[in-house]
Amino acid sequence: MRARFFSALVLLACAAFAHAAAGDVPAPVAIAEGVYVMLGDGDAVAPANRGIVANNGFIVGKSGVTVVDTGSSYRYGRAMIEAIRKLTPLPVELVIITHQAPEFVFGASAFRDKGVPILAQRRAAELIRERCAICLKNLQRTLGDEEMSGSRVTVPDRTVEGTTQIESGGRNLQLLHFGPASTPGDLAVLDTATGVVFAGGLVSNGRIPELRNEQIPGWLGALDKLRAMDPRVVVPGFGPLLKGDGIMQTGAYLRELDAGVRRAYASGTGLTDAMRTVQVPAFSHYKLYAIAQPQNVQRLYLQLEKQ
Repeated sequence: MRARFFSALVLLACAAFAHAAAGDVPAPVAIAEGVYVMLGDGDAVAPANRGIVANNGFIVGKSGVTVVDTGSSYRYGRAMIEAIRKLTPLPVELVIITHQAPEFVFGASAFRDKGVPILAQRRAAELIRERCAICLKNLQRTLGDEEMSGSRVTVPDRTVEGTTQIESGGRNLQLLHFGPASTPGDLAVLDTATGVVFAGGLVSNGRIPELRNEQIPGWLGALDKLRAMDPRVVVPGFGPLLKGDGIMQTGAYLRELDAGVRRAYASGTGLTDAMRTVQVPAFSHYKLYAIAQPQNVQRLYLQLEKQ
Protein backbone atom coordinates (compact mmCIF):
# COMPACT_ATOMS: atom_id res chain seq x y z
CA MET A 1 0.00 0.00 0.00
CA ARG A 2 2.77 2.43 0.92
CA ALA A 3 4.60 1.72 -2.34
CA ARG A 4 1.44 2.37 -4.39
CA PHE A 5 0.82 5.60 -2.48
CA PHE A 6 4.36 6.80 -3.15
CA SER A 7 4.05 5.93 -6.85
CA ALA A 8 0.91 8.05 -7.06
CA LEU A 9 2.75 10.93 -5.39
CA VAL A 10 5.58 10.66 -7.90
CA LEU A 11 3.13 10.82 -10.81
CA LEU A 12 1.44 13.90 -9.38
CA ALA A 13 4.75 15.57 -8.66
CA CYS A 14 6.02 14.77 -12.15
CA ALA A 15 3.08 16.68 -13.61
CA ALA A 16 4.05 19.74 -11.57
CA PHE A 17 7.69 19.13 -12.50
CA ALA A 18 6.73 19.33 -16.18
CA HIS A 19 5.13 22.74 -15.62
CA ALA A 20 8.30 23.97 -13.94
CA ALA A 21 10.43 22.63 -16.78
CA ALA A 22 8.40 24.76 -19.16
CA GLY A 23 9.30 27.87 -17.15
CA ASP A 24 5.96 28.20 -15.33
CA VAL A 25 5.62 28.50 -11.59
CA PRO A 26 4.98 24.91 -10.44
CA ALA A 27 1.57 24.15 -8.99
CA PRO A 28 1.58 22.94 -5.37
CA VAL A 29 1.10 19.18 -5.11
CA ALA A 30 -0.30 17.61 -1.93
CA ILE A 31 2.05 14.81 -0.89
CA ALA A 32 0.54 14.17 2.55
CA GLU A 33 -2.23 15.65 4.67
CA GLY A 34 -1.56 19.38 4.71
CA VAL A 35 1.89 19.05 3.09
CA TYR A 36 2.51 20.56 -0.33
CA VAL A 37 5.54 20.61 -2.57
CA MET A 38 6.44 22.88 -5.48
CA LEU A 39 9.07 21.23 -7.66
CA GLY A 40 11.65 23.11 -9.70
CA ASP A 41 13.08 21.69 -12.90
CA GLY A 42 16.34 20.66 -11.24
CA ASP A 43 18.56 22.12 -13.93
CA ALA A 44 21.06 24.97 -13.88
CA VAL A 45 19.63 28.45 -13.37
CA ALA A 46 18.87 29.96 -16.79
CA PRO A 47 16.50 32.50 -18.35
CA ALA A 48 14.46 29.66 -19.87
CA ASN A 49 13.53 28.29 -16.45
CA ARG A 50 13.45 31.71 -14.74
CA GLY A 51 15.61 30.31 -11.96
CA ILE A 52 12.86 27.93 -10.83
CA VAL A 53 15.16 24.98 -10.29
CA ALA A 54 14.93 24.09 -6.58
CA ASN A 55 12.15 22.45 -4.60
CA ASN A 56 10.21 24.18 -1.87
CA GLY A 57 6.85 23.74 -0.20
CA PHE A 58 4.60 24.47 2.71
CA ILE A 59 2.75 22.78 5.55
CA VAL A 60 -0.82 23.76 6.42
CA GLY A 61 -1.79 23.27 10.05
CA LYS A 62 -4.89 24.07 12.05
CA SER A 63 -3.97 27.69 12.63
CA GLY A 64 -1.49 28.66 9.94
CA VAL A 65 1.03 27.81 7.25
CA THR A 66 4.75 27.09 7.48
CA VAL A 67 6.79 27.66 4.32
CA VAL A 68 9.98 25.69 3.67
CA ASP A 69 12.37 27.55 1.33
CA THR A 70 11.32 30.35 -0.97
CA GLY A 71 12.90 30.04 -4.42
CA SER A 72 15.36 32.28 -6.22
CA SER A 73 13.50 35.58 -6.57
CA TYR A 74 11.06 38.03 -5.03
CA ARG A 75 8.73 37.29 -7.93
CA TYR A 76 8.73 33.59 -7.06
CA GLY A 77 8.11 34.34 -3.39
CA ARG A 78 5.05 36.37 -4.39
CA ALA A 79 3.86 33.47 -6.54
CA MET A 80 4.20 31.16 -3.53
CA ILE A 81 2.09 33.48 -1.42
CA GLU A 82 -0.62 33.54 -4.10
CA ALA A 83 -0.54 29.75 -4.43
CA ILE A 84 -1.00 29.38 -0.68
CA ARG A 85 -3.89 31.84 -0.65
CA LYS A 86 -5.70 29.77 -3.27
CA LEU A 87 -5.52 26.71 -1.02
CA THR A 88 -6.19 28.15 2.42
CA PRO A 89 -7.24 31.40 4.08
CA LEU A 90 -4.91 30.69 6.99
CA PRO A 91 -1.97 33.06 7.47
CA VAL A 92 1.65 32.19 6.80
CA GLU A 93 3.14 32.04 10.29
CA LEU A 94 6.76 31.14 9.57
CA VAL A 95 9.31 30.68 6.79
CA ILE A 96 12.10 28.15 7.32
CA ILE A 97 15.23 28.40 5.18
CA THR A 98 17.06 25.07 4.99
CA HIS A 99 20.41 26.49 3.81
CA GLN A 100 21.89 29.54 2.14
CA ALA A 101 22.10 28.41 -1.52
CA PRO A 102 20.73 31.20 -3.76
CA GLU A 103 18.08 29.00 -5.40
CA PHE A 104 16.36 28.72 -2.00
CA VAL A 105 16.55 32.11 -0.32
CA PHE A 106 15.67 35.14 -2.43
CA GLY A 107 11.90 34.66 -2.35
CA ALA A 108 12.13 35.33 1.38
CA SER A 109 11.94 39.08 0.78
CA ALA A 110 8.31 38.70 -0.37
CA PHE A 111 7.44 37.08 2.95
CA ARG A 112 9.43 39.67 4.92
CA ASP A 113 7.30 42.35 3.27
CA LYS A 114 4.23 40.57 4.70
CA GLY A 115 5.73 40.60 8.18
CA VAL A 116 6.36 36.84 8.28
CA PRO A 117 9.25 35.76 10.53
CA ILE A 118 12.07 33.88 8.81
CA LEU A 119 14.06 31.15 10.54
CA ALA A 120 17.33 29.37 9.72
CA GLN A 121 20.17 27.65 11.50
CA ARG A 122 22.48 30.26 13.00
CA ARG A 123 25.39 29.63 10.65
CA ALA A 124 23.14 29.69 7.59
CA ALA A 125 21.79 33.07 8.66
CA GLU A 126 25.35 34.37 9.03
CA LEU A 127 26.29 33.14 5.57
CA ILE A 128 23.22 34.78 4.05
CA ARG A 129 24.33 38.06 5.62
CA GLU A 130 27.97 37.64 4.58
CA ARG A 131 27.75 36.18 1.07
CA CYS A 132 24.32 36.42 -0.50
CA ALA A 133 24.86 39.88 -1.95
CA ILE A 134 27.33 38.30 -4.39
CA CYS A 135 24.88 35.49 -5.15
CA LEU A 136 22.19 38.05 -5.88
CA LYS A 137 24.40 39.86 -8.38
CA ASN A 138 25.17 36.56 -10.10
CA LEU A 139 21.46 35.75 -10.42
CA GLN A 140 20.75 39.24 -11.75
CA ARG A 141 23.40 38.75 -14.44
CA THR A 142 21.98 35.35 -15.38
CA LEU A 143 18.24 36.03 -15.19
CA GLY A 144 18.12 39.77 -15.84
CA ASP A 145 16.93 42.72 -13.79
CA GLU A 146 13.27 42.24 -14.70
CA GLU A 147 13.09 38.65 -13.45
CA MET A 148 14.96 39.55 -10.28
CA SER A 149 13.07 42.79 -9.66
CA GLY A 150 12.45 43.37 -5.96
CA SER A 151 14.79 40.56 -4.90
CA ARG A 152 17.12 41.41 -2.05
CA VAL A 153 19.18 39.76 0.65
CA THR A 154 16.85 38.90 3.51
CA VAL A 155 18.63 37.77 6.67
CA PRO A 156 16.58 35.43 8.88
CA ASP A 157 15.40 37.09 12.07
CA ARG A 158 15.09 33.83 14.02
CA THR A 159 17.78 31.18 14.40
CA VAL A 160 18.29 27.79 15.98
CA GLU A 161 21.57 26.18 16.92
CA GLY A 162 20.95 22.45 16.88
CA THR A 163 18.07 20.06 16.33
CA THR A 164 14.95 21.71 17.70
CA GLN A 165 11.27 20.83 17.94
CA ILE A 166 8.87 23.68 17.30
CA GLU A 167 5.14 24.24 16.90
CA SER A 168 4.17 26.29 13.89
CA GLY A 169 0.70 26.78 12.46
CA GLY A 170 -0.64 24.04 14.71
CA ARG A 171 1.88 21.44 13.45
CA ASN A 172 4.76 19.89 15.36
CA LEU A 173 7.95 20.18 13.32
CA GLN A 174 11.44 18.92 13.97
CA LEU A 175 14.22 21.10 12.65
CA LEU A 176 17.06 18.65 12.13
CA HIS A 177 20.64 19.90 12.24
CA PHE A 178 23.27 17.17 12.03
CA GLY A 179 26.26 19.52 12.06
CA PRO A 180 28.21 20.90 9.07
CA ALA A 181 27.27 18.85 6.02
CA SER A 182 26.42 20.19 2.55
CA THR A 183 26.78 23.61 4.19
CA PRO A 184 27.71 24.66 7.73
CA GLY A 185 24.08 25.43 8.57
CA ASP A 186 21.93 22.73 6.97
CA LEU A 187 18.45 22.13 8.32
CA ALA A 188 16.06 19.38 7.33
CA VAL A 189 12.42 19.86 8.31
CA LEU A 190 10.37 16.88 9.50
CA ASP A 191 6.60 17.14 9.76
CA THR A 192 6.05 14.67 12.60
CA ALA A 193 2.37 14.03 11.78
CA THR A 194 3.05 12.74 8.27
CA GLY A 195 6.69 11.67 8.25
CA VAL A 196 7.52 14.00 5.35
CA VAL A 197 11.02 15.49 5.39
CA PHE A 198 12.14 18.54 3.43
CA ALA A 199 15.84 17.68 3.10
CA GLY A 200 17.14 20.94 1.63
CA GLY A 201 20.77 20.82 0.58
CA LEU A 202 21.40 17.39 2.08
CA VAL A 203 19.75 15.43 -0.73
CA SER A 204 19.58 15.79 -4.52
CA ASN A 205 17.82 13.50 -6.96
CA GLY A 206 18.97 13.35 -10.58
CA ARG A 207 21.26 16.35 -10.17
CA ILE A 208 24.92 16.49 -9.20
CA PRO A 209 25.41 18.43 -5.96
CA GLU A 210 27.62 21.47 -6.37
CA LEU A 211 30.30 21.50 -3.68
CA ARG A 212 30.73 24.95 -2.19
CA ASN A 213 30.74 24.91 1.62
CA GLU A 214 30.65 21.18 2.29
CA GLN A 215 32.12 18.91 4.93
CA ILE A 216 31.91 15.51 3.25
CA PRO A 217 32.32 13.34 6.39
CA GLY A 218 29.60 15.33 8.13
CA TRP A 219 27.42 15.22 5.02
CA LEU A 220 27.70 11.44 4.81
CA GLY A 221 26.92 11.14 8.51
CA ALA A 222 23.86 13.37 8.12
CA LEU A 223 22.56 11.20 5.28
CA ASP A 224 23.01 8.06 7.40
CA LYS A 225 21.08 9.63 10.27
CA LEU A 226 18.34 10.84 7.97
CA ARG A 227 17.95 7.39 6.41
CA ALA A 228 17.83 5.78 9.86
CA MET A 229 14.76 7.89 10.65
CA ASP A 230 12.91 6.05 7.83
CA PRO A 231 10.92 9.09 6.65
CA ARG A 232 7.76 8.39 4.69
CA VAL A 233 8.65 10.81 1.88
CA VAL A 234 11.76 12.94 1.33
CA VAL A 235 11.58 16.18 -0.62
CA PRO A 236 15.12 16.65 -1.96
CA GLY A 237 16.55 20.08 -2.62
CA PHE A 238 16.49 19.25 -6.32
CA GLY A 239 14.62 16.63 -8.32
CA PRO A 240 11.69 14.27 -7.78
CA LEU A 241 10.53 12.91 -4.44
CA LEU A 242 12.42 10.07 -2.78
CA LYS A 243 11.92 7.42 -0.13
CA GLY A 244 13.91 4.60 1.44
CA ASP A 245 17.42 4.00 0.18
CA GLY A 246 16.84 6.45 -2.66
CA ILE A 247 17.99 9.25 -0.37
CA MET A 248 21.43 7.61 -0.16
CA GLN A 249 22.32 8.21 -3.82
CA THR A 250 23.78 11.59 -2.88
CA GLY A 251 26.08 9.83 -0.43
CA ALA A 252 27.08 7.26 -3.05
CA TYR A 253 28.14 10.06 -5.39
CA LEU A 254 30.11 11.85 -2.68
CA ARG A 255 31.97 8.68 -1.67
CA GLU A 256 32.93 7.80 -5.24
CA LEU A 257 33.95 11.38 -6.03
CA ASP A 258 36.08 11.68 -2.90
CA ALA A 259 37.77 8.32 -3.49
CA GLY A 260 38.49 9.17 -7.13
CA VAL A 261 40.08 12.52 -6.29
CA ARG A 262 42.18 10.95 -3.54
CA ARG A 263 43.45 8.26 -5.92
CA ALA A 264 44.35 10.84 -8.55
CA TYR A 265 46.14 13.05 -6.02
CA ALA A 266 48.06 10.14 -4.50
CA SER A 267 49.20 8.96 -7.95
CA GLY A 268 50.62 12.37 -8.79
CA THR A 269 47.99 13.30 -11.37
CA GLY A 270 47.94 17.07 -11.84
CA LEU A 271 44.86 19.16 -11.17
CA THR A 272 44.02 19.80 -14.83
CA ASP A 273 44.25 16.12 -15.71
CA ALA A 274 42.30 15.14 -12.59
CA MET A 275 39.45 17.47 -13.56
CA ARG A 276 39.31 15.69 -16.92
CA THR A 277 39.86 12.09 -15.86
CA VAL A 278 38.17 11.68 -12.47
CA GLN A 279 34.68 10.51 -13.35
CA VAL A 280 31.75 8.91 -11.55
CA PRO A 281 30.12 7.00 -14.42
CA ALA A 282 27.06 5.86 -12.48
CA PHE A 283 26.01 9.49 -12.20
CA SER A 284 27.06 10.76 -15.63
CA HIS A 285 23.41 11.03 -16.76
CA TYR A 286 22.53 13.38 -13.89
CA LYS A 287 21.85 17.04 -14.55
CA LEU A 288 24.83 19.39 -14.17
CA TYR A 289 27.30 16.49 -14.44
CA ALA A 290 29.33 18.05 -17.26
CA ILE A 291 29.58 21.35 -15.38
CA ALA A 292 29.66 20.35 -11.72
CA GLN A 293 31.82 17.21 -11.89
CA PRO A 294 35.11 18.93 -12.89
CA GLN A 295 34.37 21.80 -10.49
CA ASN A 296 33.79 19.33 -7.66
CA VAL A 297 37.03 17.53 -8.52
CA GLN A 298 38.88 20.85 -8.46
CA ARG A 299 37.48 21.78 -5.06
CA LEU A 300 38.41 18.49 -3.40
CA TYR A 301 41.83 18.39 -5.06
CA LEU A 302 42.69 21.88 -3.79
CA GLN A 303 41.56 20.87 -0.31
CA LEU A 304 44.00 17.94 -0.40
CA GLU A 305 46.81 20.29 -1.44
CA LYS A 306 46.19 22.38 1.67
CA GLN A 307 46.38 19.43 4.06
